[in-house]
Amino acid sequence: MTPNPTPEAGAAWLARSRATVAAEPLAARAQTLGRVEHAADGIAQVSGLPDARLDEVLCFAGGSLGFALTLDAERIGAVLLDEGDAIEAGSPVTGTGEVLRVPVGPGLLGRVVDPMGRPLDRDEAVVAEAHMPIERAAPAIADRALVTEPVHTGVLVVDALFALGRGQRELIIGDRATGKTSFAVDAIINQKHSDIVCVYIAIGQRANAVRQVIEAVRAHGAPERCVFVVASAADPAGLQWLAPFAGFTIAEYFRDRGRHALVVIDDLTKHAATHRELALLTRQPPGREAYPGDIFYLHARLLERAAKLSPELGGGSLTALPIAQTEAGALSAYIPTNLISITDGQIVLDSHLFAANLRPAVQVGLSVSRVGGKAQTHALRAVSGRLRLDYAQFLELEMFTRFGGLGDSRVRTQIARGERIRALLTQPRFAALRPADQIALLAALDAGIFDAFPPALIAELRRRLAAQLDTEAAAQAKALNAGGELDAAARDTLIGVVRRLAQSIATATPPATP
Repeated sequence: MTPNPTPEAGAAWLARSRATVAAEPLAARAQTLGRVEHAADGIAQVSGLPDARLDEVLCFAGGSLGFALTLDAERIGAVLLDEGDAIEAGSPVTGTGEVLRVPVGPGLLGRVVDPMGRPLDRDEAVVAEAHMPIERAAPAIADRALVTEPVHTGVLVVDALFALGRGQRELIIGDRATGKTSFAVDAIINQKHSDIVCVYIAIGQRANAVRQVIEAVRAHGAPERCVFVVASAADPAGLQWLAPFAGFTIAEYFRDRGRHALVVIDDLTKHAATHRELALLTRQPPGREAYPGDIFYLHARLLERAAKLSPELGGGSLTALPIAQTEAGALSAYIPTNLISITDGQIVLDSHLFAANLRPAVQVGLSVSRVGGKAQTHALRAVSGRLRLDYAQFLELEMFTRFGGLGDSRVRTQIARGERIRALLTQPRFAALRPADQIALLAALDAGIFDAFPPALIAELRRRLAAQLDTEAAAQAKALNAGGELDAAARDTLIGVVRRLAQSIATATPPATP
């Protein structure tokens, strides 16, 4: 990524944005000129622009841009979008009459841009089909359809237990360094063979971390169908505040044309902190935990834009995966409770599971999807019905047996079965499973195929299963990957493939030394 855009780039963006607005008849017009009263910490207090409106783009000295965040009786609280070293008390300010806009269109696919649509990957300008406002109304209830189509993440524990639907909002939450971004990136990479356009939004992240995400998608996914909107920790707070709204507008271009989009916001905890910073600097009254009282409305109006549109409007969808960070697993903190109440469920990642090398470290007892089975294919739902209950019972029994013996044979059987479920749900990065692979594994688990083999065998079996299915059950695998039904004959075929593969691996693996 290149350094932050210069004020000259901001002036060029403003010229391109104005080019999309219908030309007015040539006539003399009066221009209102304002003055900077005070400028510091990315905020400028401006006076003398009585006709300014919220979110209007303001042009400062040297071509730097900002936007109106607060409107008081005598002055405007403006947030700077560039470094603005030339802005000082007495500097002139002009209003543009335009709200914040971002370029949209197929020309953004494969590009890395900042929240204003200015390129960060190379000097070549973004080819935009239009410029759309970053603040757009969420679709009305009458314009929405039921969420019934799945978004396959390729991660078995999520697709089987907490299925995501196209148009859903699913929160990814957990402590620092528990694999939240890794799971979201795996979900993006798994859309390599789907029709979903992905938008990754980085807010306040280290530049090196963002670079690793982009490189992972380029190495394993389909970057030509991804857009990266980056406002790193080194960027002005104004750009970090704009980033999620700009990313949603970019994704809505595809949704409104009958296509499907997936948006990852990484992360809204940093966005909330940025909003608090700007609110305190512009003297907005604080609320609970020093956050401004409108922080709930800010994130609600953002995430409500994720929806599945009705067939009359093209049937497009926008799925949101917001990420939030907790401290010491405190889900009851202010921002986590806000986001949990806004979204359609949450995937909770646990630091203890992560430290125990159980990854993805999904805490199945606290995670939930309020769409769930409605978005699963019938075949996957048929083989995953009891999985969550069996796994939860195993976790309770395992904790109980730490204080004593294993008890009777029934308890030992449940413990052994649970260990195999855990081995099955533990999945390395960049090792996505197709729907057919997931269905075959779960059908074999339900049939007790893994009970005769050690849990350590499952990792190798999972790695080789896709090739084996394509060889021995190609027709069934193709049908299931396309969302087909699982009849008794296909189920028996899949179980047979898994059984033969497990026996082959067990025979080839030398016994462990005592």
